[in-house]
Amino acid sequence: MLTTRPLRTLAGALAVATLFTSSGTSANSIEQQLEALQYFQVIAHRGASGHAPEHTLPAWQLAHDMGADYLELDIQMTADGRLVVFHDETIDRTTNREGPLRDYTLAELQSLDAGSWFNQANPNHARSDFEGARVVTLDEVIDRFGTQTRYYIETKSAERDPTLEAELMDTLSERGLIEAGAVVIQSFSQESLREVESINPDVPLVQLVWYYPESEDSDTLIEWTGVTPGPGTITDADFETIREYAVGIGSNLNYQGDAVIDEAFVKQAQANDLRVHVYTINDIPAMEQLIDWGVDGIFTDFPDRLVRLTR
Repeated sequence: MLTTRPLRTLAGALAVATLFTSSGTSANSIEQQLEALQYFQVIAHRGASGHAPEHTLPAWQLAHDMGADYLELDIQMTADGRLVVFHDETIDRTTNREGPLRDYTLAELQSLDAGSWFNQANPNHARSDFEGARVVTLDEVIDRFGTQTRYYIETKSAERDPTLEAELMDTLSERGLIEAGAVVIQSFSQESLREVESINPDVPLVQLVWYYPESEDSDTLIEWTGVTPGPGTITDADFETIREYAVGIGSNLNYQGDAVIDEAFVKQAQANDLRVHVYTINDIPAMEQLIDWGVDGIFTDFPDRLVRLTR
């Protein structure tokens, strides 16, 4: 059963922050955003990717129109050094070609069909205008939605592209997103987040973690990158290490149908001043459970469902 704890969303908090700043009280962009991050956020995972092809303009437009607080984007670099929004290391799953994304130039990627696969996989949500949807650059997303929209960006290929963080931060700065307090950076790579922090400390960072069993028959959970111990043995000191550079932690809820975190994990992280965002939750009962636990945000392919629950 859901608690009666009132939920305030990022949109409402930002309205308060705007009034607070315009009244003459000084508050820089990160202070405003940290204030906003105290409230529950609906994070549109690759856009409204349950309704439209992931990481395409139609998916983000739907998420924006549905009232998502953040558009979630994965950033990688092309063969010619352009920042594109794409999740997988290869283009096989979501385009009509194959191979590593980093082997393709921007022009080559943008000649591909990044939408028809969705219609085939999701006939109940198929639309003819999804056919031929393009791979897009980060700049194109910002061109469409501007600085009034907020972006939750994951650095995907930092170990393969050592200039990715610098290029990303240059773009975000030049386009006014950092000054506007309109971006959060997330990564599974602690090194990538620390690199972002060294470039500009005025961007909230979220450390992603993925918990799974140590072996097929084991009840012991471990974390994919080793950035923390398993949730059963994680300590305040482990959370404090993350808090040195990040404002939040993003975790999976389940692994192959079994829960890997619980309410105690959420409360322990929050007690160490970390926001807790959980991915990727699409069914309403799981959303309700996480809201009851008091999580600070949920990644979902169906932002419309989560918006209905929280507003």
